[in-house]
Amino acid sequence: MRSVFSQTHQWRWESGVLGCCFLFFLVLTRYVSKRKPCLFWINAMAPLICIIVGSVFVYLTHVEKHGVQVIGNLKKGLNPVSVSELAFGSPYLGTAIKTGIITGVIALAEGVAVGRSFAMFKNYHIDGNKEMIAFGMMNIAGSCTSCYLTTGPFSRTAVNFNAGCKTAGSNIVMAAAVMVTLLFLTPLFHYVPLVVLSSIIIAAMLGLIDYEAAIGLWKVDKCDFVVCMSAYIGVVFGSVETGLIIAVAISLLRMLLSVARPRTFLLGNIPNSMIFRSIDQYPVANNVPGVLILQIDTPIYFANANYLRERISRWIYEEEEKLKSTGGSSLQYVILDLSAVGSTDTSGISMFKEVKKNIDRRGLKLVLANPRSEVIKKLGKSKFIESIGQEWIYLTVGEAVAACNFKLHASKSNNQVADELDAHNNV
Repeated sequence: MRSVFSQTHQWRWESGVLGCCFLFFLVLTRYVSKRKPCLFWINAMAPLICIIVGSVFVYLTHVEKHGVQVIGNLKKGLNPVSVSELAFGSPYLGTAIKTGIITGVIALAEGVAVGRSFAMFKNYHIDGNKEMIAFGMMNIAGSCTSCYLTTGPFSRTAVNFNAGCKTAGSNIVMAAAVMVTLLFLTPLFHYVPLVVLSSIIIAAMLGLIDYEAAIGLWKVDKCDFVVCMSAYIGVVFGSVETGLIIAVAISLLRMLLSVARPRTFLLGNIPNSMIFRSIDQYPVANNVPGVLILQIDTPIYFANANYLRERISRWIYEEEEKLKSTGGSSLQYVILDLSAVGSTDTSGISMFKEVKKNIDRRGLKLVLANPRSEVIKKLGKSKFIESIGQEWIYLTVGEAVAACNFKLHASKSNNQVADELDAHNNV
């Protein structure tokens, strides 16, 4: 937009009117094709019709003399073979390699991003490895025939998509058409106005703006909507690379935040069952007297170990304060449901040890439920299982709660017997 409005002295109303007419025609043909799928060929032929009509119009009216730019003379023939021009002994070889690597990475990222964007429209899968091999082989072969680096850019892909191309065979047809054009038809393109080419690209781009999908993202996930709009703004006001970098950066930040701030849930018992679910999700779930059940919803690493330790301590403190205020039975056991903890590291093991020390200081007992194989192996090698006791590790939360309830009732019975004996002795 800066380029457009900083060159107002070069504006030509003739080009604007001509471009708007062709753009309206292209949008109209796409609308007709959508309303009546049997007329899909109208939309497919519209770009070619625009080029033919625009060329004839310029040839008959000579509007190129009034500010409407045309393609002009095009050199006939194919690109020459350039294998013999490769110079591996050049002093600039190192610079060329560095530049090639950077350019290749950016081109690959752009090509894969464009491919995945269009794959979402047709619900097919893009294999990044195959795309990388295809780009590499294509550019290696192209470099031997004086071709420039290419990736399948957004504009040409959008034109193909808008024309109804379904498979990669369309590229073969397009390449053959370009070859025939370069060999025999280049004089015919002398009078093609540039605004026609611009209209074709703009019309193709307009067909890719799916505002309903953006609204759906806002309703489902606000963060995904922010990623979408940030990428869109980056592409519109910067470049494809800028939009891609912004989107990837926000996505990585979101992932890091989810890892560093994992969720923990307070579990309760669904009435008349042995099922334990989150109390926030199932308000009918009941707390188990004397037992605090917590579920950790992510692997435990150095990034979130300290946060989880503080969060578990806060849950215990809040539960004890709640029981004191309501006059309920005191807290005796803390059960950690590790079914969602797929792995851990040394920081996670240290977190378990610190949690156990904190629980022991409060006079409580730590119980583990359903630890995964990798987690249980590392806990065993670190001697944590010996410190907690194998009898306090259970397959399910239900078994852990049953064991805790049994020990609670057993301890109450023992206390009652002891009280009766003390009373008898006093008598």
